[in-house]
Amino acid sequence: MNTKTWFAALAICAVSAAGGYAYSKRDTTINSVLQAEHMPLVKTNYTAGTSSAPVDFEKAASAAVPSVVHIKTTMTAKRVSRQQQQLSPDDFFGGDDMFRRFFGGDGRSFSQPDQKASGSGVIISSDGYIVTNNHVVDGATEISVTLNDRKTYKAKLVGADANTDLALIKVDAKNLAVMPVGNSDDVRLGQWVLAIGYPLNLDVTVTQGIVSAKSRNIGINRQGTAPVEAFIQTDAAVNPGSSGGALVNTNGELVGINAAIASPTGAYAGYAYSIPSNLMKKVIGDIMKYGSVQRGYLGVTMAPAELDDKQKKELGINDDIAGVWVAETDPQGAAAAAGIQKGDAITKINGVAVTSPAQLAEQIARQKPGDKISVTLLRGQQEKTVNAVLKGKMGSFASQQAAAIESLGAKFNSLSKEDAAKLQIDGGVQVTDIQDGILSNQTNMREGFVITKLGDTKVRNVEELRAAIAKAGANFQLQGIYPGSDEIYFYGINDFKN
Repeated sequence: MNTKTWFAALAICAVSAAGGYAYSKRDTTINSVLQAEHMPLVKTNYTAGTSSAPVDFEKAASAAVPSVVHIKTTMTAKRVSRQQQQLSPDDFFGGDDMFRRFFGGDGRSFSQPDQKASGSGVIISSDGYIVTNNHVVDGATEISVTLNDRKTYKAKLVGADANTDLALIKVDAKNLAVMPVGNSDDVRLGQWVLAIGYPLNLDVTVTQGIVSAKSRNIGINRQGTAPVEAFIQTDAAVNPGSSGGALVNTNGELVGINAAIASPTGAYAGYAYSIPSNLMKKVIGDIMKYGSVQRGYLGVTMAPAELDDKQKKELGINDDIAGVWVAETDPQGAAAAAGIQKGDAITKINGVAVTSPAQLAEQIARQKPGDKISVTLLRGQQEKTVNAVLKGKMGSFASQQAAAIESLGAKFNSLSKEDAAKLQIDGGVQVTDIQDGILSNQTNMREGFVITKLGDTKVRNVEELRAAIAKAGANFQLQGIYPGSDEIYFYGINDFKN
């Protein structure tokens, strides 16, 4: 919930108003995520055909505001020991006496104050389900929700997905005003939209702008292991406190969840970014039905847009072709099984054109493991369509494995059969040329060490070491021997990112 970079600051926001789509005294539960059909809140010039009449923001705003809520969170204080601080309080206060004067106690530990923050959310069911951003509620020990009519409820976290920065919370209430979910694929450049939320701890605020771009990837989501960014970009004003609020079309339909702003200061400076409603429906629908996101993976890495001419030539990239170029495939992944190769240009997923990595990632993120998708691609001058069955886990790529080994900060050589026989082992990987890296920072390993196991997995050559690292978690142990010694040595590696 804090500003993270000069370029794109996460904004915490929310929305609410009076009137509304599903405000009803009936017992029928309305859920705009799980129910396929709905009527728009307001029939305006985007409902059908074209109109020369002025755009009416008033009806859409008054209809949508009651479905946007103010979310306040508390992160309970923790007692922190002086040893946990990077600098001793002595450096600032001149010893224990001054420390006790400011913080109390014996100077060995103190309590940090509770952290409070606020954001926004959108009601998607009349019985109290509310969608917001993961970063709005992440780590919160208390969540409260205030409706547009000033009623306040305690909320509980139902589930969250860091990869898309979405979360689902629930309040114990009935007959809430539900916002219908529109089709974000129908959003067009230049279309009028409203951003509704609770910025800067103000009351509900409505701003207007146009859609200025689609499928934007700004590299801001560092919460998940496989983040998906395909934002709708708009110039509707959004500020900290707006995260989790609604991006609404002039029909009063939800077309995005406001999530970020591009700003050198952390406040609005021209651009805001929203998670498309179609992606939100898939993620939140999975959380409601299964308790977690059921995400399918194609098993490719995509060539970034900013390649130089040499790199483009190596991949065979033709700038005249509108598509997403495959840089690498997971040998065990869905793409490889379907015959997709390095250098192919993917142009369509299930018949939907994809021209950027963000568009491709969004289309795949809408699918679940086991789904069969059609992939249209160009190989050279030949177009072909293949069917791929998505896998349920991320791929393991040779480039990622090589980068993981490189981060250890040494060179690794497979033992020859002769050298292994001399050491009376059936294989291993010798560590040489230890430089700056994880091994030198976290262990006292010496050059010449022979790795024989990673955790419980035997390692007989560099390929097996790569594969073992790819499967390892953040913490693991390297086991092995030094030539000339009968002892077995163990070296622990912590917080490893592979």
